[in-house]
Amino acid sequence: MASDPKITLYTAQTPNGIKISITLEELGLPYKAQKIDISKNTQKEPWFLAINPNGRIPALTDVFTDGEQINLFESGSIMQYLVARYDTDYKISYPAGTREFYQMNNWLFFQNAGVGPMQGQANHFTRYAPDIFEYGISRYQNETRRLYGVMDKQLAATGQYLVGDKCTIADIANYGWVASAGWAGVEIDDFPALKAWEERMEKRPGVELGRHIPDPHKIKQLIRDKAAAEKYAADNRAWVQAGMKDDAKKTSVEK
Repeated sequence: MASDPKITLYTAQTPNGIKISITLEELGLPYKAQKIDISKNTQKEPWFLAINPNGRIPALTDVFTDGEQINLFESGSIMQYLVARYDTDYKISYPAGTREFYQMNNWLFFQNAGVGPMQGQANHFTRYAPDIFEYGISRYQNETRRLYGVMDKQLAATGQYLVGDKCTIADIANYGWVASAGWAGVEIDDFPALKAWEERMEKRPGVELGRHIPDPHKIKQLIRDKAAAEKYAADNRAWVQAGMKDDAKKTSVEK
């Protein structure tokens, strides 16, 4: 990394966080990664809300073409910005206006609007809800499996990546979530083309570097260790529930 990079990534070890660090590594861009401790609500502090008013990671700042800072949030928006501005050789994107460009965006938004929200809810009801709610667990695990089936069919047809013959931001966006399938209670072995794609992604140097930012990517090891997984879920359940109560209280006051 350069000694004084213009790009700063505000992130945590989550499926959404590693999308951006992988994108930056794949593009070979110098950047500074600042870890945000979401368990301590650092993302709700005023300085961070000035960058992302929604109080979520990832967020990114850069020096824009006018010499002023630009604040970016929402992972899909950040990815689109990075390739539009910096991927002039189309390493992980396609030229705007081409058929492949629009198809790439199909699968990027498929993740942003489908896989992420559905699997995120599967994570919540499976790991973090204060009570066992079978309907919620079944609803979101099944919807995640359905979406995995859609990707599995696409990858069986394309053979390598979601669009064309190269890895794009669409693949990068979906990777972190697929790598965490077991945390949501979804068995990746049920989707052979998707599993092969995941393994293919992990052989990419940019993916290998980026997925360990800002902390080591150890979700699979955690899933295999049931005792450690239960402790991790319990520890996180406490701050997740506290954060939900705090948000509800703030919303009530604002009304």
